[in-house]
Amino acid sequence: MTAPEPAAAVPHELGAVLAGVLEGSHGASAVELAGLIAGAAGRLGITGTRLYLADVQQLRLAPLPRGARTAEERGDRLSAEEQDGLDIDRSLAGLAYRTQRVQRARDEDTVWFPMVDGIERIGVMRAVVPGANGGLLEAGRALASLAALLVVSKSSHHDDLVRRERSRPMTLQAELLWAFLPPRTIGTGRATSSAALEPAYDIGGDAFDHSFADDVLHLALLDAMGHDLASGGASAAGLAAYRSTRRSGGTLPDIVAAIDRTLVRWIPERLMTAVIAELDTLHGDFTWINCGHPAPLLIRDGHVLQGALERPARLPLGFGFHTPDPPVPQRVRLQPGDRVLIYSDGVTEARSPDGTFFGEQRLADTVIRSTASGESAPEALRRLIQHLLTHQEHRLRDDATLLVAEWHPPEQHPTGRPAEGRERRAPGGPA
Repeated sequence: MTAPEPAAAVPHELGAVLAGVLEGSHGASAVELAGLIAGAAGRLGITGTRLYLADVQQLRLAPLPRGARTAEERGDRLSAEEQDGLDIDRSLAGLAYRTQRVQRARDEDTVWFPMVDGIERIGVMRAVVPGANGGLLEAGRALASLAALLVVSKSSHHDDLVRRERSRPMTLQAELLWAFLPPRTIGTGRATSSAALEPAYDIGGDAFDHSFADDVLHLALLDAMGHDLASGGASAAGLAAYRSTRRSGGTLPDIVAAIDRTLVRWIPERLMTAVIAELDTLHGDFTWINCGHPAPLLIRDGHVLQGALERPARLPLGFGFHTPDPPVPQRVRLQPGDRVLIYSDGVTEARSPDGTFFGEQRLADTVIRSTASGESAPEALRRLIQHLLTHQEHRLRDDATLLVAEWHPPEQHPTGRPAEGRERRAPGGPA
């Protein structure tokens, strides 16, 4: 069950303990990180601490090994179930991960804390909080948050962390593309963007990007022709051209021309479809260019507005036609709470063993059900990908990528200014 709001005071030494963890983390290796958190928790009166990281497909939570430093830690042995990882859909730890809310076990003392970087879900932290002390619960939250930040900061150069997030080796093209991809979920108080990509260990030509700048959420979904290393290279080059042009102040037409020009010059005869978009998070203007890609879906009040974002698609990138004459962007004004779903054709064209396509209607129905249940965008995409894999019996023949952007501005005064003190959290953020 969900832990109640804490009532007791936070330990006065919490600040000093967190500062000690930060200081110790500078020279700590990945395998020492969990022990560092456990030692800090012990100084606050929290025992049995263990860190679990979500795998790349968000199916299991794998325990992060730690160097034993105390007799208690040496006696804290993992069960066989824990060694294999905890099922995200069938465990209390997974519930903490899915909902990003603290969960308490039946023994009342064992607590699962979500580990979140911004609003990107990293894993969970298990801890024993004697008497479910409210102040210690708050301290546990702080430790779990710090642990998530440290894991992310070291993941780029500590393979021990990367290995815990994988259940099997990646293909060469998948390794190439994952190195280019941003975090799956980003967000502010005004907008959230979340993405999912399969087959995670064998992606070929799909890629996504999202980033914030000057109150604008920048979005891109690329789908290069083929499913080989050249496809991965084309998508990586496309992402590089997209980011370079965007960060230099280029407009959407500039970006489209830059990707087109890059493919023609460096990866000839390799075509790519794409949706390049921007969301003005202050006013809700969604602007996009569609180059040969499936039309995005607009989801409002639990319904897909059929045809709302359908416009004549431009030619795919790589022909060279967009270099001298880039297309004019399309624009619509969103309403608060709207979600825009961008997807690759590998989603709707996924076939079951009897040849049935997953299809746009099934895609829309799955999104509507998740919206009606109140799921956050990251969790809705995680479940949608699971439905897709089940439909095709976990044998995808093409990359399937989903990117959903949600506009959730703060409540407004009649003047149009944000209501003071009423800015709400990005959906999916910590409770």
